Amino acid sequence: MEIMEILKKTNAILNGHFLLSSGLHSDTYIQCAQALKYPEYAEMLGKALSEKFNEKPDYVVSPALGGLIIGYEVARGLKTPFLFTERNKEGVMELRRNFFIEESAKVIIIEDVITTGKSTLEVVKALEKYKPQIIGIGCIVNRSKKKDLNNIKIQSLVEIDAKTYEPDNCPLCKENIPAVKPGSRK
Repeated sequence: MEIMEILKKTNAILNGHFLLSSGLHSDTYIQCAQALKYPEYAEMLGKALSEKFNEKPDYVVSPALGGLIIGYEVARGLKTPFLFTERNKEGVMELRRNFFIEESAKVIIIEDVITTGKSTLEVVKALEKYKPQIIGIGCIVNRSKKKDLNNIKIQSLVEIDAKTYEPDNCPLCKENIPAVKPGSRK
C-alpha cells in the first residue's frame, strides 16, 4: 500500500484552518498518530523509513511524543536500540530515564512530521553534550521543503507541499474561517 494511501485512509491528513505548534497557520494538518495507531501500518512505515538509511546507527532517537512510535519501529527495522527525548520541567528537550549516548556513537533522529524542524533541532541540541555523530534525520512526512537541517540530510517517506502562513498574513483568518489546534503541544 502506498504511503499517501495509508495517510489518507486513516485520516492522518486533514484540510481546514490549523494552528501549528510552530505558531504558523496552515490549510493542511498532518497527524501521523492516526496512521500509527494501527500496528500493521506503524510496522510498515517504520520498515520503509529504516530502509532509507545506508549506514546503521548505534541508536535511533526521537522526540516524545510524536516521534515515539515511528522511532521505535525504525529502530526495530534497523535492529538497534531506541531512545527518546522529552521535555523537562522548564520545557527543554533532554534525554531522561537514565538514557545516554556514548561519545562518537552514530545516531539517527526520527520524527513523524517535519514542518519547521524546530523539535528535531531541539533533539540535536539535547544530544550535543554526548558528542554523537548524527548521521541522518528521518520522518514519515516532510512538509518543510528543506532537504537538510544543520547540514544533516532529511530522509522522508513523503513530501507534502502544505501551505503555511504567518498569523498576520493568513488568508484563512481573513476569510474568518475558525482555526483549530489539533496537535499535541498546547
